[in-house]
Amino acid sequence: MASTDTVCTLVPYFKVQPGQMQAFRALCEQFVAKTRGESGCVHYAFSFDGDAVHCREGYDDAAAMLAHLDNVGALLQEALKIAQLTRLEVHAPPAELDKLRAPLAALKPQFFSVEYGFRR
Repeated sequence: MASTDTVCTLVPYFKVQPGQMQAFRALCEQFVAKTRGESGCVHYAFSFDGDAVHCREGYDDAAAMLAHLDNVGALLQEALKIAQLTRLEVHAPPAELDKLRAPLAALKPQFFSVEYGFRR
């Protein structure tokens, strides 16, 4: 059975420049604080492995993801001064992906079509 879920997942990976991890972690705290108030955010967290950082984030739909990116845009620009975005994935149902392709094109993500599953 095909999924009717609209949840969109953004999957960014960063490589933090040497000596900048403390500054990047401080930005992570700011990202979390800013995102906490977003009504369309399903989950949001940062995880670390050495100089590699992943942000696990999910949104109710494409509109909520785009609202988030607008909300944290300035912080993202600060983060990109001390870290490289090494990979970016977007996972969403086809109808939601269609709403994200053009607005996210500059970030050059890999788009994954969610086609089967469920949401509790």
